[in-house]
Amino acid sequence: MSSAISNVRPKPDQVLVDIVDYVTKYRIRSDLAYETARNCLIDTLGCGFEALSYPACTKLLGPIVPGTVVPNGAKVPGTPHQLDPVQAAFNLGAMIRWLDFNDTWLAAEWGHPSDNLGGILMTADWLSRNAVAAGGKPLVMRDVLTAMIKAHEIQGCIALENSFNKVGLDHVVLVKVASTAVVAQMMGLSRDEIVNAVSLAWVDGQSLRTYRHAPNTGSRKSWAAGDATSRAVRLALIARTGEMGYPSVLTARTWGFYDVLFKGKPFAFQRPYGSYVMENVLFKISFPAEFHSQTAVEAAMTLHAELAKLGKSAEDVKRITIRTHEACIRIIDKKGPLDNPADRDHCIQYMVAVPLLFGRLTAADYEDAVAKDPRIDALREKIVCVEDPQFTKDYHDPDKRSIANALTVELKDGKKLKEVVVEYPIGHKRRRRDGIPLLVDKFKVNLARVFPAKQIAAILEVSLDQKKLEAMPVHEYVDLMVRP
Repeated sequence: MSSAISNVRPKPDQVLVDIVDYVTKYRIRSDLAYETARNCLIDTLGCGFEALSYPACTKLLGPIVPGTVVPNGAKVPGTPHQLDPVQAAFNLGAMIRWLDFNDTWLAAEWGHPSDNLGGILMTADWLSRNAVAAGGKPLVMRDVLTAMIKAHEIQGCIALENSFNKVGLDHVVLVKVASTAVVAQMMGLSRDEIVNAVSLAWVDGQSLRTYRHAPNTGSRKSWAAGDATSRAVRLALIARTGEMGYPSVLTARTWGFYDVLFKGKPFAFQRPYGSYVMENVLFKISFPAEFHSQTAVEAAMTLHAELAKLGKSAEDVKRITIRTHEACIRIIDKKGPLDNPADRDHCIQYMVAVPLLFGRLTAADYEDAVAKDPRIDALREKIVCVEDPQFTKDYHDPDKRSIANALTVELKDGKKLKEVVVEYPIGHKRRRRDGIPLLVDKFKVNLARVFPAKQIAAILEVSLDQKKLEAMPVHEYVDLMVRP
């Protein structure tokens, strides 16, 4: 007996409608959101500039066909490349995420909302250059900040209650969806066209998390977000031609996203879209480390100093216990050999061992030159993670959003050091007063990796002034960061 499915085209799924109504109608009124977005902008660009020191990243940059220059194309900050917006978005997106040092959002799903900047800034730059060439008005940087706030909100609010990692999907699906919505709006698509574009993002093939987990952890995790945000620009351009969408892409029986990829479960939502995510986003300020380990690394730095006071070193350690939260154990509690930098920056034992040994944790510490030191693996073997249910509860509490870790060191002579507990990392909203000056210092250091002093001064003059930055045409701001 057949149960035929109606061929009457349905109205768009409510999830699509809510995203598009938010992007097209909602006005951001939060000064805190705009101020945080500016700090997010400079921090994210700085992470990209640091990545330019790594050949593994730079080999992926530039046009698809060598020598291609696109008239009025988007200029990729920190590079000499002027590209079409799709490839430019990939370039900037890969730079941003390469060293795992940009912002983070932790909930049922994890992710890095500033990954969307690759598509947002490069689309805005391309639109602005073409507008000026045609005698029109460019977009200004406030438009970029607005798009950042909204992309953060879409990605972060969906992530609050919906775990894509538990069904084996990578969080970059949310980068693709959020970037598609905001860049489609920037391009001037109609409401129906934006609905079509967002449906194309959901119906698209989605990345598996294979490259984030043993035994396959690898460098694709460093360019996956660049791939997602560039794909978003491509899908928005396709929708701009009038290409149709798929209104029940999520809810269609058998063939929709929920049935195919989400075990038949519809998305749940904790709150309506506003500016909550940008206001509460987590910055990685001190350490280029997977965020669930940030407080553990901070505690390890404290213990390194304590050991030095006692005239001891990591070689005197018998055992280290990390009291932590469930997500940390699930993602980065890792034993056995670590084959590459992408493997090491997702191993909490490695990220605790290095600061205990050397009193530091930098991006260079994940490279083979440091990792071959046998003391690191010897210390890793002494580190054990245990879940604290209260830490897990506080991690999910929307009023706390802590990422707590507590380290206890036992020495070979029988002495046990006092447990060091860090609930909130320096990049948390609760520590903004301490964190933002350090974030600005981080930006200055990263600028100095790429630009001469005169260019740095010009970039800082605008970037640290909220009103001046917001009023500046996008292409003029990007021009400040072009390399010959």
